[in-house]
Amino acid sequence: MPEMVKSIVWILLLYGLVSFSSQEETRFKIDGKVIELDESNFESAISAFDLILVDFYAPWCGHCKRLAPQLDAAAPVLTGLKDPIVIAKVNADKYTRLARKYEIDAFPSLKIFIHGIPTEYYGPRQSDLLIRYLKKFVAPNVTILNSDAEIKDFVDNAGSFFPIFIGFGLGESIISDLALKYKKKAWFAVANDFSEDMMVFYDFDKTPALVAIQPTYNERNIFYGPLEDEYLEEFIKQNFLPLSVPINDDTLNLLKDDKRNIILTFVEDVADEKSQKLIKLLKAAASSNRDLVFAYVGIKQWGDFADTFGVNKKSFLPKMIIWDGGEEYLTVIDSESIDDEDQGNQISRFLEGYREGRTEQKKIAGPSLIGFINSLIGLKTVYIIVFLVAMLMLIRSLGQEDEPLRVGIRPQTEHDTAPRDEYGPEDKED
Repeated sequence: MPEMVKSIVWILLLYGLVSFSSQEETRFKIDGKVIELDESNFESAISAFDLILVDFYAPWCGHCKRLAPQLDAAAPVLTGLKDPIVIAKVNADKYTRLARKYEIDAFPSLKIFIHGIPTEYYGPRQSDLLIRYLKKFVAPNVTILNSDAEIKDFVDNAGSFFPIFIGFGLGESIISDLALKYKKKAWFAVANDFSEDMMVFYDFDKTPALVAIQPTYNERNIFYGPLEDEYLEEFIKQNFLPLSVPINDDTLNLLKDDKRNIILTFVEDVADEKSQKLIKLLKAAASSNRDLVFAYVGIKQWGDFADTFGVNKKSFLPKMIIWDGGEEYLTVIDSESIDDEDQGNQISRFLEGYREGRTEQKKIAGPSLIGFINSLIGLKTVYIIVFLVAMLMLIRSLGQEDEPLRVGIRPQTEHDTAPRDEYGPEDKED
């Protein structure tokens, strides 16, 4: 009898939890529109939905205004999925407590809440691409593919924002744990049935094989084993990035999660023919040195980044350094710069000098890797700026008592954190 009572109690508790969840969801009208949240209902919303994308915006932010129609277009498609994805927005300029809690220091800021746990959204913001990107989060951990056509459709539908791992002749159970662990970073599938054409197309000659695909960079790498978790995981982690990584805002966010040292090459312009030939050589070196990340940046593309390492248009380029993402970097003595002759051997000599310790340590003139990622004006900076502006205005008013004080910024409240437009004041719309 006591066991029966326990069972009844558990059933009632489960029913209560389901009922509570349903009641929470009904508090919000899910009609394919973006939900407006505030401090009174925010926590309830992120608890009610398994996956919710939240746009922290400010009414005066020009980029927020341009993003809004894209979110409006994506919302009905995403809420119509079998596993719905809800889009919501918060006026973080008004609800500053939420802005502080979730460390919002730029507008617009997007965060994905998965079962109430927030993570930064770094994906595309155009509606069709945003839809494709977010579908990743409600897809199966491992997709089962049973034909060449299904393999092609899977790769096409995956898009280009995540690396893709397909196991050919590989049991689902072998990669299921890793697929769950890295679900936010990559697509995973196993192909149970495929033709020799697929083997030729993906360039593997035996099974089992795990194929890593980088759609954006048109790269493929093959892993034949050992198929133990330790080796599989190392291969997967190494293939989150392409063999040679262009340095930009998006890839910096990927690099911060990679613990390998970075072989960083500076060129004048990544688009010119000479640089492209060098990048191919860097890829070849990367394939033989997987314990390192190979990256490159053009002075033309991101001069400010290069300048922190003392590299500019007057430098002898191309130039190579070793960076661990911190505030210091290494140069290899007598192997810093690369001339136009026999660049492959020069790269080899650079790597040999690095591994033998023939290096010189130097300090960068700017922020670390994390500093670059967080290089937008933060809350403390805003406080300082607001304080300085207020002091200047006060001094001016004391010196010109007959003139009324006119401040050319929007009114500030006592607790206003005043994050700025994410893309800079020069682009801000009134």
